[in-house]
Amino acid sequence: MSNLAITRSNFNDWMVPVFAPANFILVRGEGSRLWDQNEKEYIDFAGGIAVNALGHAHPVAVNALTEQAQKLWHVGNGYTNEPVLNLARQLVESTFADKVFFCNSGAEANEAALKLARKVGMMSGQAHKNQIVAFKNAFHGRTLFTVTAGGQPKYSQDFAPLPEGIQHTAFNDLDAAKALINEHTCAVIVEPIQGEGGVVPATREFLQGLRELCDQFGAVLIFDEVQTGVGRTGSLYAYMNTGVTPDILTTAKALGGGFPIGAMLTTDHFANMFVVGDHGTTYGGNPLGAAVASAVYGFVNTPEVLQGVKDRHQHFVAGLNTINEKLGLFKQIRGEGLLLGCVLKDEYAGKAKNIVTLAGEEGLLALVAGMDVVRFAPSLIIPFEDIDEGLNRFARALARL
Repeated sequence: MSNLAITRSNFNDWMVPVFAPANFILVRGEGSRLWDQNEKEYIDFAGGIAVNALGHAHPVAVNALTEQAQKLWHVGNGYTNEPVLNLARQLVESTFADKVFFCNSGAEANEAALKLARKVGMMSGQAHKNQIVAFKNAFHGRTLFTVTAGGQPKYSQDFAPLPEGIQHTAFNDLDAAKALINEHTCAVIVEPIQGEGGVVPATREFLQGLRELCDQFGAVLIFDEVQTGVGRTGSLYAYMNTGVTPDILTTAKALGGGFPIGAMLTTDHFANMFVVGDHGTTYGGNPLGAAVASAVYGFVNTPEVLQGVKDRHQHFVAGLNTINEKLGLFKQIRGEGLLLGCVLKDEYAGKAKNIVTLAGEEGLLALVAGMDVVRFAPSLIIPFEDIDEGLNRFARALARL
C-alpha cells in the first residue's frame, strides 16, 4: 500500500483509541518547519513534546543514525557495544552520576528509579522502608507503577488495584512534604518543573527542603528530568539551576532527539545495590539509539547551544507579552528555557485545547499542559525568524478565539 492511500480516517479504523491526533498527517520536516500530506507548512513549537531537541532531520542526528545503521543495530544485553559506552561516558562526565542504566522511554527510566529506590529501602535494614512520596499534578509515565506515582488520578483511577505505598502531597509545599516524609520513606520523586501538570517550576527552597528531608530520613531523592533534561531549561539538566543534587535522575525525550531512548543516572552508592538480574530491558542502550543520543547530547552540551536556549527564552517571552498586551488572554507566562506555559485567565478556562486546534489551522504546532495552559517545547536551536513567524500565527489563532 502506498502512502498516498493513507488518510486521517485510517487512524480511527486501525488504531487503539488512546490518542486524539490532529486531523492532518505530517509527512516531512526540516529544522522547525513541517509539511502535511497537502504540502501545508507548519512551524513547530511542540517539538514532539520536548523531544526534537535539534528539530527535524538535523544532519548531526541523521548522520549518526545512518552511519550506525551500516554497522550494528542490536546485540542484546549479553554483550555491550561502543556507542552505549560512549554515551554513558558523556552522561557520567557531565553530571553528578557515576553509573547509567539505559532503556527506551521516560516511563521506563522512572520505573527503574522507583524499583531501585525500593531495593535501597529493603537493603537499609529498616522494616517497612518502602513508602514513596510524590506530588499532585505530577506526571511520571504510563506504566502501572509510574502512573500511580504521577499525581493525576484521571490517568490511574480506571486501572485499580494500583501499586501500594505511594502518597501524594501538594507541589511546592514544604510543610506538607514534612508531614509525609519519615523513616518509612524510601524515595521522594519530583519534577524540577512539572511539565504535563501545567509547566510549574519548583521553588529552590522546596527542592532544597526535600533534599534535607531525604538526607534526614535516609530516603532517595529522584529528579524526573524526562522533560526538563538535555538543555531544555538552558542548563544541561535543571537540577544544575537549583543548588540541589539528586540521588537518581531520569532522562529521556530530548536525549535521542527523536530516537526513543531513556536513561536512569545515579551514584555508585545506589547503583551497586542492583545486581545482575535485578532489572533489565531488551532494547535499552541499543547501538542505534545510543549512537544518535551520543551525537545529539554532544551537540547540545556546548556553551553556545545552552546560551542560545536562554536567548530564545527571552525572545519568546517578549513576543508573548506583546501579544498578550493586545489580546489579554493569559494571566502568566511561566517556565524556563524552551519549556514555556501560557496560563489562561479564568474567563478562558478550559480553552487550551481549542487554542491548539486553531493554531494548527493557522500553521502552528503547539501543546497543552492541562486544560488551562498552552505549552511550547520547540527545538533548542529554533531560528529566531521561525519564533517570530510562529508567534504571528499564534496571535492569529488567539484573535480567532
